[in-house]
Amino acid sequence: MHKRLTALILLLATVLLGGCGYNTLQTTDEQTKSAWAEVLNQYKRRADLIPNLVKTVEGFAAQEKEVFLGVTRARASVGSIQATPELINDPAAFAKFQAAQRELSTSLGRLMLVAENYPQLKSDANFRDLQAQLEGTENRITVARNRYIKSVQEFNITVRQFPSNLTAMLFGYKTKPQFTVDDEKAIAEPPKVDFGAKPAPAK
Repeated sequence: MHKRLTALILLLATVLLGGCGYNTLQTTDEQTKSAWAEVLNQYKRRADLIPNLVKTVEGFAAQEKEVFLGVTRARASVGSIQATPELINDPAAFAKFQAAQRELSTSLGRLMLVAENYPQLKSDANFRDLQAQLEGTENRITVARNRYIKSVQEFNITVRQFPSNLTAMLFGYKTKPQFTVDDEKAIAEPPKVDFGAKPAPAK
């Protein structure tokens, strides 16, 4: 009798939890974690490219010290942040991470502008290979961020909608922070690293 009662309670709990969004919360939470892991993977790929990129550019434009220092400092700032899976549950830490990545993107943009003034650099095989890798990585970052945005949107809707919001409160689920941009143009236009344009006169 006791076993039957226990089984009945478990069955009832399963039905209730399934109908109040618990399973959806589990699924969307895992999807968000997976999407976030891919975002981190692509950002790490970019960070790993930077030392060789800076070294190559420096070989042709050693006088651009401030630009190199800016990129190096921005990369160090990104590396100092512990980008753990828990970061997506902490809005303040997420904002700090995003700000550091934005500064790194800005610094890389300055580095790319430097290259425009050095035709010999642009024709260097090693530099062109690094440029192609960086361009591909920027595109992957955009795709990964978009997937994360969509997965967080789905999760946050589940957390806020009735009756799943009651389940979310019961089990401590809260909305996750989302990516934002200061310049709306950046949403549709990721950082450009195209060196096929006509170079500016060398200094």
